[in-house]
Amino acid sequence: MGIKERQERDRETVRRAILDAARDLFTTEGYRNVSIRKIAERIEYSPAAIYSYFPSKDDIFFALAEEGFRLLGDPAGVSTALEPLPRIRAIFWRLYEFSRDHPQYFELMFVDRSVPRINREYERFAFVRETKRHLVDEVERGIHAGVFPASLNPAAAVRLLMVGLLGLAVLCLSERLGPLEDPDALASDILDTTLAGLQTPLALKSRGMALDCGAPESIADERAS
Repeated sequence: MGIKERQERDRETVRRAILDAARDLFTTEGYRNVSIRKIAERIEYSPAAIYSYFPSKDDIFFALAEEGFRLLGDPAGVSTALEPLPRIRAIFWRLYEFSRDHPQYFELMFVDRSVPRINREYERFAFVRETKRHLVDEVERGIHAGVFPASLNPAAAVRLLMVGLLGLAVLCLSERLGPLEDPDALASDILDTTLAGLQTPLALKSRGMALDCGAPESIADERAS
């Protein structure tokens, strides 16, 4: 390994340590209560060293949020061989799996209300906007296939599917479920019940989520939109 490669590897190791320490601190103490100095102390570096990797605490959050959304995955990755209804179910099941398997990322992205707005990094999070549009497109395909009524608002349907799963995720995160309650079973029931309701010609009162991640909304306020 050459000197340049070793330097790049070492730099990436430190960057990873910064992000891991920040993620732990943000979720245990709250984003607004964590300083660059506190992150530096956790990894036994100087604050100046942290600034050489990230210009600000917000930039550390943006890097973690980007990682989280990448972990959540692209809905297009779900098999296109599935029929519309099971495909939509599989896509939204991944949201629940993300909250279950990556609780720190979930809490930081969807629960902490003090995090900065992602519209400050519009281009960096353009893929989030595309993900939203893809979710709406999936519901529209279901409408065209006759699975859902033609009167269904696709954006509102996506929001309803998300709200139920996010609510369960918060209950799990805050340890509010009873000892005999199975979160996987609850997530399955939420999806099946919501999808069954969306197949009826019920007029939804909500308008649904905004599709433009450049709108003035934070990740926490957006609640996974």
